[in-house]
Amino acid sequence: MSRDYRNSTSQQGFYILAFSRIAEVQIILFILVLLMYLLSMVGNLVLSGLVCISPQLHTPMYFLLCNLSFQDIIYVSAILPKLLAITITGDTWISFSGCITQMFMFVFCLDTEFFMLTTMAYDRYVAICIPLRYTLVMNKKVCCLMASSCWVVGGLNAMMHSILMSNLSFCDSQEINHFFCEIKTMLNLSSSDTSKIILLIFIEGVFIGCFPFVLIMTSYIFIISTILKIRTSSRRQKTFSSCSSHLTIVMLLYGTSLGFYMKSDSENSQEQDKVLSLLYIAVVPMLNPLVYSLRNKVVLRAMRKVFKHADYQ
Repeated sequence: MSRDYRNSTSQQGFYILAFSRIAEVQIILFILVLLMYLLSMVGNLVLSGLVCISPQLHTPMYFLLCNLSFQDIIYVSAILPKLLAITITGDTWISFSGCITQMFMFVFCLDTEFFMLTTMAYDRYVAICIPLRYTLVMNKKVCCLMASSCWVVGGLNAMMHSILMSNLSFCDSQEINHFFCEIKTMLNLSSSDTSKIILLIFIEGVFIGCFPFVLIMTSYIFIISTILKIRTSSRRQKTFSSCSSHLTIVMLLYGTSLGFYMKSDSENSQEQDKVLSLLYIAVVPMLNPLVYSLRNKVVLRAMRKVFKHADYQ
């Protein structure tokens, strides 16, 4: 592509159609998205802050959970504020550079969450299946290396997609029939040959999506097998409750995101695709702090201790 054309493309932009076909419920949609955004931000900020200031939460499990919360804050902030602005103002315009940036943040956060959930499953496997070696295996150095690897690999993959997408030609249409700059939707707008990128997305769906999911499920097969061998029912229930929260989030995230990217495209399913995307972009980050805190007695005790200390001040 010539430099002149690339420059003209970068100066234009796109129109994000969002949920324009249901214009009669725009106010309701705005309120719902705003609530999900606020709950995600407040919940994840509180949870990450709680992990930082509470000594009893300075363990590998909560260190990884803090990373997940921080990632969710970036995730929702990259997409939902623009959707809120589109819904309330009707201004659907986004610049080319803004669109590429939003797409980068989306890929970066989604990939990082996949890897982070996999490391959290490994942490639970070590803690339950080989508890005597837990402090040796999940030491501080290993935890930092695992968490940083999730961020770095996610960032590198997002950078690769951003470079590939920024070199495509978009002259056929400027309307993105989605509520953000989603990769598959943008590829449909391009007049360039996108077959290699589509193939890359499918391959990544296997290695970045399906392979970590298989690792997580394998970990939980061993975990559940170990839990069933516990003789006392109270201890068995306590051990399982520490894993069920993580498994709930895994099933919801993987079920919606992989279901979206691995299925075939259909013109009639575009509105359903938007709703499906909203589940793993807005609902999952909102549920993460609720599920991990309300169903976790250690987190609840730490929260009560912080509030009690604040009352004494």
